Amino acid sequence: MSVTKQNMKIAIIGLGLIGGSLALELKKNHTILGIDNKKEHQEKALKLGLVSKIIKLENIQNVDVVIIAIPVDVTPKITLEVLNTIQDNTLVFDVGSTKEAVCNHVRNHPKRKNFIAMHPIAGTEFSGPNAAIKNLFTGKVNIICEQDLSDKKQLLKLEELLKPIKMRTVFIDDAKQHDKHIAYVSHLSHISSFMLGKTVLEIEKGEKNIFDMAGSGFESTVRLAKSSPKTWTPIFIQNKKNILKSLDEYISNLQEFKRHLQNSNEEDLFRSMNETNHIKKILNGIIK
Repeated sequence: MSVTKQNMKIAIIGLGLIGGSLALELKKNHTILGIDNKKEHQEKALKLGLVSKIIKLENIQNVDVVIIAIPVDVTPKITLEVLNTIQDNTLVFDVGSTKEAVCNHVRNHPKRKNFIAMHPIAGTEFSGPNAAIKNLFTGKVNIICEQDLSDKKQLLKLEELLKPIKMRTVFIDDAKQHDKHIAYVSHLSHISSFMLGKTVLEIEKGEKNIFDMAGSGFESTVRLAKSSPKTWTPIFIQNKKNILKSLDEYISNLQEFKRHLQNSNEEDLFRSMNETNHIKKILNGIIK
């Protein structure tokens, strides 16, 4: 028997890329209510049809689901406020890319069982309600942390709610481990993109040179540098410990590569790149 009823009232806090894209998917079967502290986001979300109504945070007492899609530095505080306000059977989940802080913040709350710490590995370099797109999550990985602290009925409700979106869910018991792994496979790549873009802009003063000479490799590598600094600054700060460790290791590899190049050590340069070439098998799904 399904635990997810049709036409639920779903409140989405944060009407940017992730919140807006979830709204596009979920509004097919449910009523979407929007919460956002930016007036322009409220107006744009209504105009685009992402939500049917804008409400205030204190008006979530009678909703069935609350989705928290806001910057990670304010997620713990807002999640606590949400848990203080909801009914006993309301599902609450966040979609931030760091999990340890929010999980620690709500660990001892009486309604902790209503909360699911979720991280859909999906996104683009764009932000705001205009960035919302259909099928953003299709085929993507969805991570759930500390599932043992969430009520099984709430986990089943989330599974059924997200089933039409067609994500592949994986579970990580420890939120701390999640943040460690994501520092390497997501956060570090964003930093690399930002800093590569910064380096090129500082050296290539003429925009025409960049436009004329930059190839597809450069474009794909710096694509993430178009991401919103307002989104990524709090992520980097919140996951600072793990990111600093990943940066140390990344810089060490860059310095080693530089030494090989300085010494014209063709054999070591080739070996370094050839060993790394193994990653294409992983990314292509040959190795699971």
